[in-house]
Amino acid sequence: MKTIYISDLLSSNQTGNVILSGWLSNRRHVGKIVFLDISDSTGTIQATLEKGNVSGKMFSIALHTSLESSVEVKGKLNSSPSEITVSNFIVISEDTLNLSPRPRSNFDIFDPSLTKQMLDYRHIYLRNPKIMAILRFRGELMQIIREWFFQNRFVEFDAPILTPAPLYDNRTAMSIDVHDQSVYLTQCAGFYLEAAVHAFERVFNLGPSFRGEESRSKRHLIEYWHVKAEIAFGNREDIILLVEDIIGHITRECQVRCKDLLKILGSELCVDGLESPFSRITYEDAIKHLQSKSYDTHFGKSISTAEEEELSKLYDNAFWIIGIPRSVEPFPYVIDESDTRITMVADLIASNGCGELLGVAEKIHTSSMLNERLEEKGKLNDPRYQFVKEVHAAGCVPHIAFGMGLERLIRWLLNLPHVRDAIPFPRVIRRNIAP
Repeated sequence: MKTIYISDLLSSNQTGNVILSGWLSNRRHVGKIVFLDISDSTGTIQATLEKGNVSGKMFSIALHTSLESSVEVKGKLNSSPSEITVSNFIVISEDTLNLSPRPRSNFDIFDPSLTKQMLDYRHIYLRNPKIMAILRFRGELMQIIREWFFQNRFVEFDAPILTPAPLYDNRTAMSIDVHDQSVYLTQCAGFYLEAAVHAFERVFNLGPSFRGEESRSKRHLIEYWHVKAEIAFGNREDIILLVEDIIGHITRECQVRCKDLLKILGSELCVDGLESPFSRITYEDAIKHLQSKSYDTHFGKSISTAEEEELSKLYDNAFWIIGIPRSVEPFPYVIDESDTRITMVADLIASNGCGELLGVAEKIHTSSMLNERLEEKGKLNDPRYQFVKEVHAAGCVPHIAFGMGLERLIRWLLNLPHVRDAIPFPRVIRRNIAP
């Protein structure tokens, strides 16, 4: 088992004999010396072979082994600068795929001309240091999110991925057959967190969600990860303030803990999340503003990506759209008593053109309002929602929720061009599920 990593060698002042396994990421040949760049999951170190110090055969192998091959080098570790003077060079497995650009080479991973190849060979390009940095950032971010929840008395709750009841409508859900029963891949853990919140009072879930909409925007995937949370006994203002707190916490922690990853990416962290409270605009005022800018929209219509960008011109940072119409939102959300056209919902629109980041809501707790909304959505007599009705019939309390796409958050924080860059294996519309 490998126990010595390149970061260990680079961070210590030790010298002496070492054995290192990794991949041959680059090579230079000057006279009687071959300079090899050996990479592993933690970095890159230079190894040198000098003719005369190794056999002619070994020198030739080092000179002609294809880049990206896995290798083992043995030799003396020197410092200032750190490098290995090689006494033995072994090829573990040669690269015969010969992709161009090479996975570990320095190229623009966001170049549109390379998008198809990067997706076709995602299983190989995962080795690229910049893609690795994004995915390490993703892992660090998930840990930061979990830490915040645990520090704030939340219980992590694992909701099922298979569900009999879609949140929206059947056409946007992905159906599968399980033992002759037609069920769906989850669109949202909300139904199950709603049940759990009446036991634990504060619950969260970090897990996959699936949507089948025909959307090709830069913030949509058909398989993505959801950060979901619910709290018993609260209102919309409470959940807005909670979200602003967690966004600020995430941003501060990423500033401290992800400096090295940002350096690899050559980018700066978006710190707009530190500037809360965020501005607010009502949905109705947003529609009026869009109409004044000649957008073909009206009250009761969803706000499009282009319209979000127009609204973003009003603000220097993220902002809330408050009070989304009941015609747009799914049934579980409370109707606003002061204006029964709208629900007690708010969407947070991220800065830098990243669009909708998350949504918050007061959720219905009375059976009468639930039945009204179910009937409105054509679901009142649908037996698939019986378990939802039963939760509301068993001492249900006012409860609040938010849901945020993890990849959208990563895209915003890292200034990525597309959410597909924020997930290991992107699943996007109109593309085969491959690899």
